[in-house]
Amino acid sequence: MAHVLMVGVGAHGHTHPHLPVVAELVARGHRVTYAIPAAFADMVAATGATPLVHPSVLPDQGRGEQWPTDPVAGTALFLDEAVQSLPPIRRALADDVPDIALHDIGGHPAIVLARVWGIPAVQLSPALVAWDGYETDLADDLAFRETPQYAAYLARFSAWLAGFGIDDDPEQLVGRPRRSIVEIPRVLQPCADRVDPDVYTFVGPDLHRRAQQEHWPAPERPLVLVSFGSAYHEHPGLFRACADAFAPAGWEVVLAIGPHVDLDALGELPEHVTAHRWVPQLGVLGRTSAFVTHAGMGGCAEGLYQGVPMIAIPQAVDQFGNAAMLEAAGVARTVPDDEATPERLREALRALTSSSEVAARLAAERDAIRRGGGAAAAADVVEGELAETRQRSAVTDAQRP
Repeated sequence: MAHVLMVGVGAHGHTHPHLPVVAELVARGHRVTYAIPAAFADMVAATGATPLVHPSVLPDQGRGEQWPTDPVAGTALFLDEAVQSLPPIRRALADDVPDIALHDIGGHPAIVLARVWGIPAVQLSPALVAWDGYETDLADDLAFRETPQYAAYLARFSAWLAGFGIDDDPEQLVGRPRRSIVEIPRVLQPCADRVDPDVYTFVGPDLHRRAQQEHWPAPERPLVLVSFGSAYHEHPGLFRACADAFAPAGWEVVLAIGPHVDLDALGELPEHVTAHRWVPQLGVLGRTSAFVTHAGMGGCAEGLYQGVPMIAIPQAVDQFGNAAMLEAAGVARTVPDDEATPERLREALRALTSSSEVAARLAAERDAIRRGGGAAAAADVVEGELAETRQRSAVTDAQRP
């Protein structure tokens, strides 16, 4: 059995998708050390992995700190985290070098340490991955890469890598991994037919365990869940608009408002509308007839897994692209933030929930996700990498005089 290093990122969307994979590796007898900030240590420990806790410079969502919406600032945060977290990770494992390094898309220390230690690195991607022609197709979205701020970020990244004897282009090193396990539904991957299958293995989200553990009482009316994720979650006006849109139309409305929305800002809620700081989202979606979401990747995957039509109100980063993919798949309607009036929301809900075509497409996507390999398929990829590495080492040893 192997010693596996996993380098994560202290954010819910960069942690929850990986936990089933880690749990599967532990169940197969591997020893997993998971580098993560303290706020996520308990959920990591619950998988059977050993948390390697390190200080963090990332926004603390528990204190209401928000991730920046500026793409350069957001990208630079991952580098800031890597610069300060790599030394304690390296020190902790100096006498216990892993056999393989897994990492989130922002877990840059694993890529560097894998080079230093001469071990394979495998990316676990909770988001879309690059395809042939990616940079050209998304030229407008990637225009921030032409700014002086981004040039300064790349220079800083290159200098950091040079300190470890690595002269790779940072964009290629991070954005074009040698091997990657993709944890998103294939329907949410743009240009999936142009993704290199020798590099990227789609396993999809593994939600079976959570679906069995999370519960919500059966509603007396059709239920709509309104949730805007964990990173961009301060929208009292949107919550209120949803309450005013759906409750008068005979719906039960569950507002998952998070820890920081001011309850007073919501005003007096209509009958059949309840506000909750937290809900077991996958369990609620199992009872839900519609889902209003910011279109974060985790929420999109959960909605598809439970076969729920979605009203997407994207807020930042990848959410606009996710919303477009959902709409193209015929399972969602996008409502821009500034157009999310009760009337517009009510019309979108009516269109989605009355369509037999939407229902059929949702059923097909739900079944595709549930047939996916999930954590077991991901663990197979990791073990395949380990087997190839051991085979190469055996051949090298046999060739020595």
